[in-house]
Amino acid sequence: MATFGLVHGAWHRASSWASLVAALETAGHTTIAVDLPCDDPGATFETYAETVAQSLGDHEDVVLVGHSLAGHTIPLVAARMPVRHLVFLCALIAQPGRSFVDQLKADPEMVLPEYVSGLSEPNDRGLRHWIDSDQAIDVMYADCDPTDAERAVADLRPQALHPYTVACPLDSMPAVDRTYVLCTEDRLVNPAWSRRAARERLDVQAIELPGSHSPFISRPNDLACLLQELA
Repeated sequence: MATFGLVHGAWHRASSWASLVAALETAGHTTIAVDLPCDDPGATFETYAETVAQSLGDHEDVVLVGHSLAGHTIPLVAARMPVRHLVFLCALIAQPGRSFVDQLKADPEMVLPEYVSGLSEPNDRGLRHWIDSDQAIDVMYADCDPTDAERAVADLRPQALHPYTVACPLDSMPAVDRTYVLCTEDRLVNPAWSRRAARERLDVQAIELPGSHSPFISRPNDLACLLQELA
């Protein structure tokens, strides 16, 4: 049986993985879903990675799954501790020596820009939050059960912008087996970019699932089966 470390993306919490946790644990696996300090204005992706490493403790044979923005965190975890496999799920991908902001300026096709209209302006602590719940559902939970989507939106919290501005401290990506999983109707991370970035940055062919940005909510059993195959 495998140990799965589950790392959420921007605005989310560890609780967003609940349906996937249930599916994996029913199959006999261990899961560790991590709460990142994403609403801490001083935290960086290195802070996030340290939080993940501390949560994983002595587990060494971990399949580490990073959703969305967590694609900038999970390589930093693999540089800190033994990890068996990295899974980039509908994820942005850290690029050694460059910040997320730098990457986005150079490659604006990374994300589909419609989501920005649903967010607040940054407050005086550099935090942004969702102000349009319908837009949040359309962007992140379009194929989820309506009740699940509403619950997910209610659980969102602010995301600090500071980590976006800090260059990735790695010299190169860790030498760890990795997989990229995209969703073909993703309305946040551009699927066309994901296909290209998986080849160019991770040297893998992306695995494609149907649906929108949050398959751990919309199709947890299908995602659990895929993760078990990877493990």
